[in-house]
Amino acid sequence: MTDFHVSLDGRGDLADRIYRQLLAAILDGRLRAGERLPPSRELAQRLAVSRNTVTVAYDRLTAEGFLVGRVGAGTFVGDVAPGQAEARAAPSGTGIRPRELWRTLRTPSSTSDAPPRYDFRVGTPDARLFPLQVWRRLLARELRHTTLDAFNYGDPAGHAGLRAAIARHVGVSRSVRAGAEDVLVTQGAQQALDLIGRVLVEPGEVVAVEEPGYWPARLLFQSLGARVAGVPVDGEGLDVSAIPDAARLVYTTPSHQFPTGTAMSLARRTALLDWARRRDAVIVEDDYDSEFRFGDRPLEPLQSLDTAGRVLYVGSFSKTLLPMLRLGFVIAPASLRTALRTAKQLSDWHGELPAQAALARFIADGLLGRQVRRASRIYAARHELIVTTLHTEFADLLDLTPSAAGLHLCARLRQGVSLDFELARRRGVAAEDLAAYCGEQPAQRGLVLGYGAIEVDQIPEGLRLLHTCLARA
Repeated sequence: MTDFHVSLDGRGDLADRIYRQLLAAILDGRLRAGERLPPSRELAQRLAVSRNTVTVAYDRLTAEGFLVGRVGAGTFVGDVAPGQAEARAAPSGTGIRPRELWRTLRTPSSTSDAPPRYDFRVGTPDARLFPLQVWRRLLARELRHTTLDAFNYGDPAGHAGLRAAIARHVGVSRSVRAGAEDVLVTQGAQQALDLIGRVLVEPGEVVAVEEPGYWPARLLFQSLGARVAGVPVDGEGLDVSAIPDAARLVYTTPSHQFPTGTAMSLARRTALLDWARRRDAVIVEDDYDSEFRFGDRPLEPLQSLDTAGRVLYVGSFSKTLLPMLRLGFVIAPASLRTALRTAKQLSDWHGELPAQAALARFIADGLLGRQVRRASRIYAARHELIVTTLHTEFADLLDLTPSAAGLHLCARLRQGVSLDFELARRRGVAAEDLAAYCGEQPAQRGLVLGYGAIEVDQIPEGLRLLHTCLARA
């Protein structure tokens, strides 16, 4: 290793950094086949790290065939030619093509770039508010106290304690009518929608979604072969009179319409339930962020008003806790219970049970309620500041949609006003275009501002910069 040096600068744990640098040196020929590496103890002393750290890196490279251990002789570079990284890639499969749908279906690309300085992105809660120490303790407790039998496959419906805790929580906080047996735990709300679609939607059937609306739901139903129809949203929520006669499933966000923020009126809720009963149809109610409210108590969910068993209630802990936990649920009529459990088992059997058990304890100990109350106070201050600023500084440019819940606000551009979103990004401001949530043409003009990830003292400057990106025709 006379011509090769390991640097511990950079990201990742020490063993991973050593592994990656050794691998790169082997693949580009700086470390040649048959060359002897220093003993793990010697390299550890040279790098001022523990011997175990070096051993982990060596073991990983040995398991992958890049290093060879010889008893009594040491560790040597295996017979690996420079540039072999390309040879290790999977075959191109040029003769294999996905179904036509998957050639055209596209989702917005995710990015690993650093968060913008003024982060008004939608659907992002403040990770700094998550009680990480408490969560770590609860998760460690589950792993420590779990018996060996619990490491086997579990119930597809999810951890029994979490299902009971969810039923109690939504019963108290949202008046949802459900027992533990009615709850199916999912990997976030998106998997809940996938299971519902696979159980209920035949290829070619019409599924109605809100316009503008939640694009992941729209694309998901399209991927299942449904013909997706957008239904306009106005000041009272989904326009029930505009639902196509052929629709047999309606996806809606009545408590805090996504992305406009409108709450569906009681008259519309009643009309939608009546429509579903008359049409022998199903309503999927996504109650994604109504825990955060800054005004009066919300109207009752559709599920609590439903007397005919037509509503499937979908919820998630992505906003109250963290999106990365992938914990959600669906509460369905008893007639769908067996089918949904079967679909869940065929999909991924069940989620991560230790995390589900930790969340059950988190809810049972009152920690979720405490978290929601604490976060609500912080989000309320951000909400109020944005609303006040838009009403005063942007009054002649935007029309703000009234909203007293959730983690975002929506405003429509006035006639003759444009907003350069790319310019805003270059100035460090991330806001979202209302057009991105429209599936019909022409797309609606406006912006959506999230306030989950931005500190309150950053909001004035962020909005000032955003104002400079608005222009009149």
